[in-house]
Amino acid sequence: MVKKIISYNVNGIRAALNKGFIDWLKSENPDVVLIQETKAHKEQVDTSLFDDIGYKHYWFSAQKKGYSSVAVLSKNKPDYIQKGIGIEKYDVEGRTIRVDFGDVTIINSYFPSGTTGTVRQDYKMEYLNDYYEYIDKLKAERPKIISSGDYNICHKAIDINHPERHKKTSGFLPEEREWVDKFIESGFVDSFREYNSQPEQYSWWSYRAGARAKNLGWRIDYHMISQALKPQLKNATILQQVVHSDHCPVLVEIDM
Repeated sequence: MVKKIISYNVNGIRAALNKGFIDWLKSENPDVVLIQETKAHKEQVDTSLFDDIGYKHYWFSAQKKGYSSVAVLSKNKPDYIQKGIGIEKYDVEGRTIRVDFGDVTIINSYFPSGTTGTVRQDYKMEYLNDYYEYIDKLKAERPKIISSGDYNICHKAIDINHPERHKKTSGFLPEEREWVDKFIESGFVDSFREYNSQPEQYSWWSYRAGARAKNLGWRIDYHMISQALKPQLKNATILQQVVHSDHCPVLVEIDM
């Protein structure tokens, strides 16, 4: 059975709900939704809205209210759920949640942004290294992995508007892009690029200066699938027409 999996940085789940998120969810009808930046604790959200349309939901929120945080919506109950990666300095920010369905592991991660300065950029690079180690160990036990979420990195020049302007900008720094190279070389596939090699395919746009209308965006949201899952990959696309956030959803379909 082909499963439709969506990753979506909603930039605040309560704001997205006020912008028609539930109607869109009913219409799109994915099997699994991986949400980043809920900016909420479960008790701050009317979760009956998800119950009413048949989704189970699992939340991992930052200690600090209104910040970061991830959630998973799923039509079927996962066989296993893990909140965090076991490293406190990341887990207190509610950055990662893992769900297993049969022999497939799905990881939903909101990677740190380094745009606010050196301290957070250092934190981001530490997260990248520790996330790599976490996935590398997991692969030995669970080879079929979908590593999804907001990576906060444009991998290649094709993934960002006017790349020449962003060479010293967090999200397009050489060391960040090299990390994506390393991650892919370790045994992953950028699912979207299996189907679309065109430029100007973005998943995030600044709220400034009409960037979305001008399509001055960045592709920073990914479904990276392990090589072991590649034969089961059926489709991957970006849902640019969906507007509840400064990001849009990204979709992958896997024969599970």
